[in-house]
Amino acid sequence: MSRRGAHGGTGRESLELLALDGVLTVDQIARTVDGIASVQRPDGSIPWFVGGHLDPWDHTEAAMALDLAGRHDLAERAYRWLASRQNPDGSWYAAYTDGLVTDHNKEANFTAYLAVGLWHHHLLTGDEEFLVRMWPHLKSATQFILDLQAPGGEIRWKREADGTPVNDALLTGSSSMYQALRCALAVADHLGEPQPDWELATGRLGHAVVAHPERFLDKNRYSMDWYYPVLGTALRGEAAEARIAEHWDTFVVPGLGARCVSDRPWVTGAESCELAIALWALGQSDRAVEIVSWMQRLRHEDGLYWTGYVFEDDAIWPEERTAWTAGAMILATAVLGGEPATTTVFGGEDGGYGETGLPIGLAPGEVRCGSELCVESG
Repeated sequence: MSRRGAHGGTGRESLELLALDGVLTVDQIARTVDGIASVQRPDGSIPWFVGGHLDPWDHTEAAMALDLAGRHDLAERAYRWLASRQNPDGSWYAAYTDGLVTDHNKEANFTAYLAVGLWHHHLLTGDEEFLVRMWPHLKSATQFILDLQAPGGEIRWKREADGTPVNDALLTGSSSMYQALRCALAVADHLGEPQPDWELATGRLGHAVVAHPERFLDKNRYSMDWYYPVLGTALRGEAAEARIAEHWDTFVVPGLGARCVSDRPWVTGAESCELAIALWALGQSDRAVEIVSWMQRLRHEDGLYWTGYVFEDDAIWPEERTAWTAGAMILATAVLGGEPATTTVFGGEDGGYGETGLPIGLAPGEVRCGSELCVESG
């Protein structure tokens, strides 16, 4: 199969689907992608910025943006780096700098996000050989996070450096892991590798995210806890619309974007772009485009984006342009442009490939009876 793949385009064809009328041109998108590529190290790792550290979640987000622009070789190199650095228990460490581990904690959502990146990559390239090669790494990573699942369905957010699991779960992280588990199930289904335990775990996790906020640490000050149940595909419909409406004025600063923390005068590019994706998922694309347009005040001439803006001081802070902020921007323009792979992994429904969308797992009380779903009695 050619590097063009089964579904994705290359070069300008890919970039045209990422451009956003009146907001970002094809040439501007190309410059942003070149900016992300310039941060990538020869070994495939993508730090936050040149000379900075990386974490596996943001590394994967940047790789997804490279894939969207047809830079599949660079994205594959990023996934190969993850494969080469995976721990025996399936995890990755929380931070690396210049190839050295700088944080020995093992965060569950960092490990889980490989599934989102791999399924996105496959939908774009149709590269069966690469998916098969990465399957053992995905399977091991998924087992690591499921070993952290609590009886209530939530997933404890990390193992300490000595391997001890913490007792607490985070709503943002568990929401992200719900999306990741759905993508992992999609890979398993595609490869004919049924994983009934994953189905049960996914259903339990989705139920916890939607119906049991008391099972998570209270992080309501953070905008990510507000919109991530929607971004992670767990919450949809009227409940999702009500959640976004309830805290809109708390987190959104008109003309500037989304605050990172409710009581700080700081709007951030990545959170704003992720909010835009969540709004798109609810059918509020006009609102989403508006927020993405506000983010262009953070754009640098090199195509990358500053992490955030302190509006009370009219100051860029911190003074860093991160590959993952640029990646979030590209992902937002991709869903708004209707790019099928990205709308599949963030919408959860059929993105246009004739697939059935992302599996949702088994709801509490359901069991699989052969190929059919049954309800447990008693």
